[in-house]
Amino acid sequence: MPYAKAASDAKGGLYAKAGRSGSRNVSLFWRIFSLNAAGLIVATALLLGPVTVSTPVLAGEALVLLGGLAVLLAGNALVLRFGLGPLQRLDRAMATVDLLRPGSRPVVAGPAETAGLITTYNAMLDRLEAERAAGAARALSAQESERHRIARELHDEVGQTLTAVLLQLKRVADRAPQDLREEVGQAQEATRAGLDEIRRIARRLRPGVLEELGLASALRSLAAEFTTHGLTVRHHVTGDLPALTPESELVVYRVAQEGLTNTARHAGADRAELRLRPVPGGAELLVRDNGTGLGDAPEGAGITGMRERALLIGASLTLEPAPDRGTDVRLRVPVPEGAR
Repeated sequence: MPYAKAASDAKGGLYAKAGRSGSRNVSLFWRIFSLNAAGLIVATALLLGPVTVSTPVLAGEALVLLGGLAVLLAGNALVLRFGLGPLQRLDRAMATVDLLRPGSRPVVAGPAETAGLITTYNAMLDRLEAERAAGAARALSAQESERHRIARELHDEVGQTLTAVLLQLKRVADRAPQDLREEVGQAQEATRAGLDEIRRIARRLRPGVLEELGLASALRSLAAEFTTHGLTVRHHVTGDLPALTPESELVVYRVAQEGLTNTARHAGADRAELRLRPVPGGAELLVRDNGTGLGDAPEGAGITGMRERALLIGASLTLEPAPDRGTDVRLRVPVPEGAR
């Protein structure tokens, strides 16, 4: 019996909690409308019942009272609907906001309280986007510094060690018996391949060609690097590009690198295209492939990183289906008026 009583109490408490939760889920519109409607209905009932002008109630009086009730209810519903409409738009904006796609703001409208709430929300979004951009800038700056450090250590430490190993293997090969020279030669080839891979990784971590020869040469070198293993990358970089800041050039290079990396790894494409051209107000980078397309897969860390880099320089990044098939990655970089 004690167990049955406890179960009954728990069940009753569950129903009570569900009832309270249901009452909290009633929208503000229906709460205000129901309260006003109840008051109007009670007033109309009193006028039709004990508090009336004539007894019995005349048909004309009843018609007027019922018509007045309908008009008041309709007017009350319209006022509440238009008054609470901005709150509904604010609710949709809050549900769909994405700090990686800045700029979208709900329109400030409605009564003073609602307009003040929307204004405060927009100001909060401005602060969040500014703080996220500043945090992303610090994180990406630290990331680039770490890339440079690792690339330097790979080149100076590991690269030199493997070079020394190659020299030692060459001396061993010169002195080794004939039956061992083939094995030593295989060790030399493996070491040479490892050294080439270390150098390739170091170049990708720290694009020295970008610092030494400029963005156009760096993009051409990047296209040539990815033209392997069944992927053909065509490049077209015009010579009349506007003057970009070093930060913008680095973002363009990293976005192109990530776009081609995604193409090579995930797109299942055999052709890709890399373009950089001037557009009104700045420059536009296009990475296009003929792969399987975006599909319904969520955006991964690579695309998120591209969006964060674009935010650092005020650029816009869009991913959309290519004209035939595949994916277009477009990065539009703004350039100040004086630098064009």
